[in-house]
Amino acid sequence: MASISVKTIRGVELLESVHFLDGGGSMADAIRAYDWSSTALGPLEHWPSSLKIGVGMMLSSKFPKCIVWGPELITIHNDAFLPILGEKPPALGRPFSEVWHEAWDEIGSIAQRAFAGEATFIEDFPLVINRHGYPEKAHFTFCYSPIRDEAGVVRGMIDTVIETTGTVEARRQASLLNGELEHRIKNTLAVVAAIVSQTLRGDETDPAARSILLERIQALAQAQSLLTRASATEASVVDVVLEATAPFRTSEGRFHIGGPPIMLSSKQSLSLSLALHELATNAVKYGALSNAAGKVRIEWVAGRPDTEDAFVFRWIEEDGPVVRTPARQGFGSRIIQMVLPHDFGGEAVLSHDPLGIRFELRANMCQIGGEQPSSDHHSQPASEKS
Repeated sequence: MASISVKTIRGVELLESVHFLDGGGSMADAIRAYDWSSTALGPLEHWPSSLKIGVGMMLSSKFPKCIVWGPELITIHNDAFLPILGEKPPALGRPFSEVWHEAWDEIGSIAQRAFAGEATFIEDFPLVINRHGYPEKAHFTFCYSPIRDEAGVVRGMIDTVIETTGTVEARRQASLLNGELEHRIKNTLAVVAAIVSQTLRGDETDPAARSILLERIQALAQAQSLLTRASATEASVVDVVLEATAPFRTSEGRFHIGGPPIMLSSKQSLSLSLALHELATNAVKYGALSNAAGKVRIEWVAGRPDTEDAFVFRWIEEDGPVVRTPARQGFGSRIIQMVLPHDFGGEAVLSHDPLGIRFELRANMCQIGGEQPSSDHHSQPASEKS
């Protein structure tokens, strides 16, 4: 049972108790049993209230936490911190700088900033540590926060930490695999392009048709490359638009692009990329990009994810030559008006307005994405003029 006594300081009765350890798990028992009189902290019952409160809160947390107290950097931690330590000698009551001596050159200055009153938050911080009898590279996301006493003086710091080694390694492996996949896809499409070029070579072949086909293969390669660089199953509409229009954004002020970071499925990303390539190619030949004054606005709006709210994507050409309705529907028009709305589960309208081409795609938000959670956004909202 915890010992309790009463003492008087300046006429105020203070309760000396170790009830702040109640419910603190195995480390609370270890803290009770430790001979704190052999350290600068002194007997457990006489600890300052700021330390008691901090330790009590730490022990009650399921998140890995460690308190570092006083000039001696005395270490006190909770149960959840034990896996971080691995097979290191017990850290309780030892200087934090001694516990992590192999990494102190990297983290010592961060601890100093905390004792100077400055909190620090770092994600996926790489460290070479020794906790299993050999050096290993590990990654941690952590925050060093100062702990102040009743007078506002910094007496210690709290280290809130989680190991992210597995996550960082998984991302690295995925990046390597996607890089190899991107390389192989590009090689395959390069072979296809070479076969097409060889097959269509000759006097009887229309050079323009040959060029258009090769450009479409290249557009498909760029769209697939975007997917492999992202997650191979989804891509942000922001990235799709910027990637697809990059070859056509050759001068400032021709494109005005803006919209929220909505994630598309791989099928939607590919069809939108091809549709944008067809729209841009047509604009260069006949539309707003065929003169010096024309502009293209690409904009989209979105509602709540996974609802019937509307997703609307628009391509609007302005200040180009007078637009005339084509006599026949080509391959590009079929991609824009049939394939794209099918992949989005919506509808599309392509209008040959005399003032400029107008294209609008409409779908419900519940149709957008679908291969990954739509809330997992990787990109920032787009707002670009180029």
